[in-house]
Amino acid sequence: MSDDGQTSTSRAHRFLPMVGRDPHEPHRAATPLELLFDLTFVVAFGIAASEFAHLLAADHIAAGLAGFALATFAVSWAWINFSWFASAYDTDDWVYRLMTMIQMVGVVVLALGLPQLYTSIEHGGHVDTSVVVAGYVVMRVAMVGQWVRAAVQDRPRRRACLTYAGWITVAQVGWIASIFVHASLPVTALMVLALIGVELMGPVLAESRAGGTPWHAHHIAERYGLFTIITLGEGVVGTVASLSAVVGEQGWSVEAVFVGVAGIGLTFGMWWAYFVLPHADVLHARRERSFQFGYLHIVVFAAIVATGAGLHAAAYYIEDHSELSSTATVLSVVIPVAVFIVMMFALYAAMLRTTAVFHVALLAVTLAVLGLAVALAVGGISMANCLLVVTIAPVVWVVGYEVRGHRHTADAVAETLRSG
Repeated sequence: MSDDGQTSTSRAHRFLPMVGRDPHEPHRAATPLELLFDLTFVVAFGIAASEFAHLLAADHIAAGLAGFALATFAVSWAWINFSWFASAYDTDDWVYRLMTMIQMVGVVVLALGLPQLYTSIEHGGHVDTSVVVAGYVVMRVAMVGQWVRAAVQDRPRRRACLTYAGWITVAQVGWIASIFVHASLPVTALMVLALIGVELMGPVLAESRAGGTPWHAHHIAERYGLFTIITLGEGVVGTVASLSAVVGEQGWSVEAVFVGVAGIGLTFGMWWAYFVLPHADVLHARRERSFQFGYLHIVVFAAIVATGAGLHAAAYYIEDHSELSSTATVLSVVIPVAVFIVMMFALYAAMLRTTAVFHVALLAVTLAVLGLAVALAVGGISMANCLLVVTIAPVVWVVGYEVRGHRHTADAVAETLRSG
C-alpha cells in the first residue's frame, strides 16, 4: 500500500521527491514508461540504417559511414543517459513523465533530420546538422532539467547531479554553436569528436569523483539487453521490408530466400551471442566497471544496426539498384558482424578482467569464417551464398560457448563475484 492508502498499481502520479532509488531494490525491472520511450529509438535506428544502406548502394561509402557514425552516437548516447538516470531517479510522477515525453519528441525530431544530414555529407559541402542537433538538444535540455531537479531534492548527491547537468549544458552550447559553423566534413568531424569527448567526460567525473548516483545494476543490465533487442529488430524489420520490394519486382528467387535466411539467422545468432554473459551479476559486484560496460555498448549497438543496413544493401544488389560489387556487398555485412563479435570478446575481457585461451581461439575461428565468406565472394561465389556463410560466424561463437566456453565464463564470473 502507498502512503495515501492506494495500492501501488492504482496510485495517482502526484509530485514526489526525487531522492534516489535503492540500488539493491529487489525485483527491479524496466517500467512501461521506459519501454514506451524505447519505441522512439526504433524509428531513429530504422532511418539511420535505411539512409546508410542507400549510400552504400550508391557506393558513397565514406559519406555513409560518417553520417551513420554521428547518427548512431547521438541516438545511443541520448538513450544511455536517460536509462542511467532513470535507474537512479525514476519517481514516475507527473513531472518525470512529462519530461520523458519531451525527450521522446526530441528523438523524433532527430530522426526526421537524419536524411538531411546524410544528404549534406553525400554532396560534400556544408554538413547540415541543424535538425539533428535541434532534436538532440531538446532531449539533452530535458535531461538537464531532470538532473537539476535531482540536485535540488537529493542533497547528499547534489554534487554528482550538478556535475552531470553542467557537462551536458556545456556540450549542448557546443552543439548549438556547431550549427552555425559552415565547415567541411573534416572540420565538422573534429568539432564532433571534441563535443563527444565532453559528453563522455561528464559521467566519468560525476560517478568517480563527485560521489556517484544510486543506479541499479540488474535494472541497467536488463535495459541494455532490451535495447540490444531493439537494435537487433532492425535486422529483422529491415530484411523483411527490403525483401518485400525484391519479391514485388522479381518474385521469389533463391537469392531472395538466402538473404532472408541470412538476415534472420544473423539476428538470432547475434542475440544468442550477446546474452551469454551475466552482465547484471558482474555489474552488481563490480560497479566501477560500469563505464566499460556502458561505453563499449555504443559500438555494439552501432555494429548491430550496421548489420541491418548491410542486409538492406544486399537487397538493393539483388534488385540491381546497387553500384556495389558482389564482394563489396558481402563486406557491408561481414564488417559489422566482425565488429560485433570483437566487441563481445572485448566486453567479456573488460567485465571479467580475464582472457581465456579458448575464447581467443574461438574469436579467431569466428573471424576466419567471416574471412572465408569474403574469399568466396572474391572467387565468384554468389553474394547470397556468401551471406549464408556469414551466418555461420555467430553460430560458431555460440556453439563454442555452449560446448566448452560456458565453463570458462562460469569460473571467471565466480572469481569476479568472490573478489567483489
